[in-house]
Amino acid sequence: MTVTCRKATESDVDSLYDIIQSYAEKGIMLPRSKEALGRHIDTFVIAEYEGRFVGCGSLFRLGQDLVEIRSLGVTDGYKGQGIGRKIVSFLTEEAKANRIPKIMALTYEVAFFEKNGFTVVPKEIFPEKVWTDCVHCKKQNNCDEIAVMKRLD
Repeated sequence: MTVTCRKATESDVDSLYDIIQSYAEKGIMLPRSKEALGRHIDTFVIAEYEGRFVGCGSLFRLGQDLVEIRSLGVTDGYKGQGIGRKIVSFLTEEAKANRIPKIMALTYEVAFFEKNGFTVVPKEIFPEKVWTDCVHCKKQNNCDEIAVMKRLD
């Protein structure tokens, strides 16, 4: 199976919205409006298989030395085939190219991130995340996601 990753374009907004919304409805990803996706389209990467959208992820800058992998998802029927790993690798290389030394994520899939070189860390070390997204989350005071981080320097 040959999956390719590429930077997202405006024409990908509907596909991004659909996959993110499917995860958000399960309570495992923050929802994103189509307008917000359009405004931040330059942060997204798309995974494709035979020209079909099969996954996505975003690399969002939280500070000078920190980026977050977010909105990472794989479409139903394609999970467990290494697509998430390819997306994380693509985003990690992008962070390295921009000389950003730390990459983090909040996740329920700790084992997946550990296989990709991340380690569990306390959420409290990321106040940048709290003030950008967590303040808008309904789980703000009862967050059950696990923070993971990978140093790239």
